[in-house]
Amino acid sequence: MPMKTLLIASLLTAQAGLIAVAQSGKAGFSGQVRTANGVVEGVKEASGVYAFKGIPFAQPPVGDLRWKEPQPVQNWQGVRKADKFGPRAMQRSLFGDMNFRSNGMSEDCLYLNVWTPAKSANERLPVLVYFYGGGFVAGDGSEPRYDGESMAGKGIVALTVNYRLGPFGFMAHPELTKESPHKASGNYGLLDQNAALRWVKQNIAAFGGDPNKVTIAGESAGSVSVSAQMASPLSKNLIAGAIGESGSLMGTLSPTPLNQAEQMGAKFAEALGASSLAELRAIPAEKVLEATAKPGTPWFSTTIDGYFLPKPAGQIFTAGEQAHVPLMVGWNSEEMGYRAILGKEEPTKENYQKVVQKLYGDQANEVLKLYAPATDADVEQVATDLAGDRFIGFSTWKWADMHSQTGGDKPVYRYFYARPRPAMVPEMGNASAGLAGGVVRNNDPNAIKMPPAKGAVHSAEIEYAMGNLATNKVYAWTPEDYKVSELMQNYFANFIKTGNPNGPGLPKWPVAGKATPVQYMRIDVNSQVEKEQHRDRYLFLDQQNAKMD
Repeated sequence: MPMKTLLIASLLTAQAGLIAVAQSGKAGFSGQVRTANGVVEGVKEASGVYAFKGIPFAQPPVGDLRWKEPQPVQNWQGVRKADKFGPRAMQRSLFGDMNFRSNGMSEDCLYLNVWTPAKSANERLPVLVYFYGGGFVAGDGSEPRYDGESMAGKGIVALTVNYRLGPFGFMAHPELTKESPHKASGNYGLLDQNAALRWVKQNIAAFGGDPNKVTIAGESAGSVSVSAQMASPLSKNLIAGAIGESGSLMGTLSPTPLNQAEQMGAKFAEALGASSLAELRAIPAEKVLEATAKPGTPWFSTTIDGYFLPKPAGQIFTAGEQAHVPLMVGWNSEEMGYRAILGKEEPTKENYQKVVQKLYGDQANEVLKLYAPATDADVEQVATDLAGDRFIGFSTWKWADMHSQTGGDKPVYRYFYARPRPAMVPEMGNASAGLAGGVVRNNDPNAIKMPPAKGAVHSAEIEYAMGNLATNKVYAWTPEDYKVSELMQNYFANFIKTGNPNGPGLPKWPVAGKATPVQYMRIDVNSQVEKEQHRDRYLFLDQQNAKMD
């Protein structure tokens, strides 16, 4: 090749390279990003963050794809607008604290949302993927409390991910197992999350994110999901860090053996009047959802399916087979109220002892030593502690404890969140707090009203951690609340960036470590390190949990 031709060819190659670099940086300029399946166009927020909403990460799980693991997205031509949230998963209205911005409700729900502060596609920013809570029966990536714009303002590419819920996401059935190439059924919602993580691995660099620096996080069922993704051989190599807010597979929404889960699914199919998979898949989604409201319907949750979860999570963590990544994990000071133990009984020592004896039988004396009120005045707090530990505190402790022992010396940072929410705004009238952080209006005769919270109720920390207090119009946030939020969000942001929550201007947070007593960060207006006082409680609950397995 003549020298002149070679030179021209070299210049053209270099120019093409420069054009490609310019185009790859469009996320920060035009808001258009080329994913593996086609171009999406987001919206630039006033903060300068680009939001891409409603990006499909799997085919719609409808028709023959109902109760199948998520299938790859089909490519599209032209530019796909990513300016509104996709539909939320099929669900009944169960929790008063859920506020959706989704485009309706549909089985066609497998969409994710990306918020990026990147100015170009080669920034390699750390990534946060957040899974919503809601007991695997409710929730959505459009909820304002999970919004990623504030976290993106900290230099993080933030995502929320939808996944299937209830029977659509978690029903096992003998015929579904039989048709599966993996001889597994159930866990479709968890497989959706895995598909989203694989999408992130393939696509997030185009949004300025680092596919090798992905932290997963979630609260309640979302936290359980994080523990499940850490445990699963399908996901454990897709993540670099994990944050769990209240709950793990080891004691909350724990997996059912496949044969038992199949029996539950067969019973549900019978109740729907379906005698084949074809008939089941032909039933309108609304009718399937309606059936979950009937008395005696199973609460579909996770399954030891032999594929996503090859064995119980406790066994996976005991063997050290989970993802060896840094873990930040904790729970709240009032995860469940004392009424969950005492019911309508007055909070006296005598009533408390009677209830504990009824609950624990020949183990009651041990419980009364570990959760011992000295006077009647102590009963509310002690019963609150017992209720919260039974519900979610124990399973979160177990996760932290196991990962400290077998996580390949990766650090575990444990917290205890204690900031009560402030009073509601006057516009709420005389509404009261409900279960799971919900709000009960006085005109709702069926809702369960809870006594006024003295601690941080279940789910109360989400808006603080994600920097989204202002999106919740129910509470009259104070400067102290914003102080707590700034502290907690900075801890989260530092952890997502480095695997360590510590940074300038923050109280020093030590690693929990293997030694006893374990140290943890108590997060409140005046946050401080404390030493674990009640390991004996959790060891006892661990024994109880082992008997039930």
